[in-house]
Amino acid sequence: MKGLYLVEPVVALYAFCSFLIYPLVQQYVYRRLWQELMNTTYPISDNTSRCAPHNSSNQTDFNEVQRQASLFSLYSELLSTIPSLIVTLMLVAYSDRGGRKTPIILPLVGTLLYTLSFLTVSFFELNVYLLIGASLLSSLFGGLGTFLGGCFSYVSDLCEDGSQKTLRMAGLDMMIGLLSGLASISTGYFVRAAGFNWPFLVSALGQCFIILYAVFILEETVKKPPSDGDILDRSVQPSAIKQMVFGVYQMFVGASRRSKTVLALLMVIFTSFTFAYMGAINLVTLYELNAPLCWTEIFIGYGSALSTTVFLTSFVGVLGLTYCGVPQLLIILFGILSVVSGMIVMSFATTTLLMFVARVPMLLTIMPFPVLRSMMSKIVSKSEQGALFAFLSFLESLTGNVSSAVFNSIYAVTVAWYPGFAFQLSAGLCFIPFSVLGVVGLVGVDDPKEVKRQEPVRSDEENLVEDQNDNTPLLG
Repeated sequence: MKGLYLVEPVVALYAFCSFLIYPLVQQYVYRRLWQELMNTTYPISDNTSRCAPHNSSNQTDFNEVQRQASLFSLYSELLSTIPSLIVTLMLVAYSDRGGRKTPIILPLVGTLLYTLSFLTVSFFELNVYLLIGASLLSSLFGGLGTFLGGCFSYVSDLCEDGSQKTLRMAGLDMMIGLLSGLASISTGYFVRAAGFNWPFLVSALGQCFIILYAVFILEETVKKPPSDGDILDRSVQPSAIKQMVFGVYQMFVGASRRSKTVLALLMVIFTSFTFAYMGAINLVTLYELNAPLCWTEIFIGYGSALSTTVFLTSFVGVLGLTYCGVPQLLIILFGILSVVSGMIVMSFATTTLLMFVARVPMLLTIMPFPVLRSMMSKIVSKSEQGALFAFLSFLESLTGNVSSAVFNSIYAVTVAWYPGFAFQLSAGLCFIPFSVLGVVGLVGVDDPKEVKRQEPVRSDEENLVEDQNDNTPLLG
């Protein structure tokens, strides 16, 4: 049976299954901590009775619930960061030789284990802090960065044209937005009608289907060369770590000085923008649960769905602006300004209407990510795409986890006197990618058709292969 070169169904279903439970994670932890710290059952209603009014003692307990929920996210991120980063670098970089399906499939297995752990804790009402161990276990299989790194490398293998690559990568982001938005709307009604167990179960079943598709239907884009024998194959295959280091090293060595400078600057923009955006966006659910908003699971589902529409609107923005010939640096600039304006509005949101309105300025926030990936992909050669996306996935995972830890710590400290401070900090940090973007504009970006890369520096293993091939007698 011939496979399909379509990774989009994997991304779409993964987004649906992940966002079916993602908005529920903080809500579930929040409710369990509420029951432990407030010593009462969590009130389920369509009003804000649990938030107003409070006496001073109850208000202190309410702030403590917010603080402990924020610290729970902090501990979970810290323990899972390093294993996930190591696995991401190894798998995605090694995919240049070992194939793209490995960094796609293993994170799916890790996510399935994570979902089953949540289902077990929820069904048997086990200690909620066991979920931190589940997060650590799933990180040993990689994470979202590993999965996306494998998917973007897969798409890069199939696209020769630069604009086609940009649009298809933006299309992956759009699919994430569409399916995650649909899942986010479903979560609130799921919880209201059937509790937390059913969403976790449905997500687990969907992830099993994704794994089957990725294993048996998705076609591999990296074809392994035939080996002359097991002994020779073992002697010339470098370790995953060596392959990773060599790939990242070669990615910079093989380019001109100007291209290396631009590549480094684009990576700075990528990481600094990720830090500013991801750190604050992870706090939105906690902020919505806090007074004076006190949103129910229905409102949180709609809010999450509206937030994920930025993937669709950003794709339309990239498509339209690219078609109109707008420079890619300006597209990135529009995305940065979108985050700044949205975060400022969100920091002052004290009503449900204003919290929904805050999403409107942020409709173009995802645009910088596919454009930056495409720009960097065009600088390096095709044989280095895995190394590039491994490094980008490493940077994205590291920056996302660190920013989540930093912003959760800040939120835990400031929630009692100004919960919106973290969003204003996010807007201020966007000045860093904005400034570096100006430097890239001054340096200038080479036309990829004119970039002449140097002859790759071959490793000792590759020289050994050539020597053995030269000394192999011809069989007539």
